Amino acid sequence: METKDSRRGVPSPRDANARRVMVAQRNRDTTPELALRRALHSLGFRYRVNMPILGMPRRRADVTFTRWRTAVFVQGCFWHACQKHLHPPKHNSEWWRRKLEGNVRRDEETDAHLVHLGWLPLRIWEHEGVDDAVGRVTSALATRDHPRALRLGGQSMAK
Repeated sequence: METKDSRRGVPSPRDANARRVMVAQRNRDTTPELALRRALHSLGFRYRVNMPILGMPRRRADVTFTRWRTAVFVQGCFWHACQKHLHPPKHNSEWWRRKLEGNVRRDEETDAHLVHLGWLPLRIWEHEGVDDAVGRVTSALATRDHPRALRLGGQSMAK
């Protein structure tokens, strides 16, 4: 018996235990996200955290530079189906395949919506090193004429 979750397009967990596991997952302040935020802050960048995406209920950017219209998402390799590290679960594999495909589709929709609004979406994977992630964020902000990013030359200067 398959039921739909109250959220459109989200398959319901198979059982109560699976639901408990999913509900317990952190959706903010993850270790990679905190590391990125600390490094950016130490370089003098200021940003908003966990900011809602305008016009998209239940979607939030992890780090947002509002004046420069840049939204940064720190993605877990499993939950966002990283091509490099995803090992699909064998138990209940069809359900997980649909769930992860839905996550990827949602990320693509969010990016398209942000681009349509004139924003720059930036996806950072949890497996990326902090210096590389800071470099990508700084480079992206430099393209938006962020003064600190321009002074840093669009590269990581993390300690």
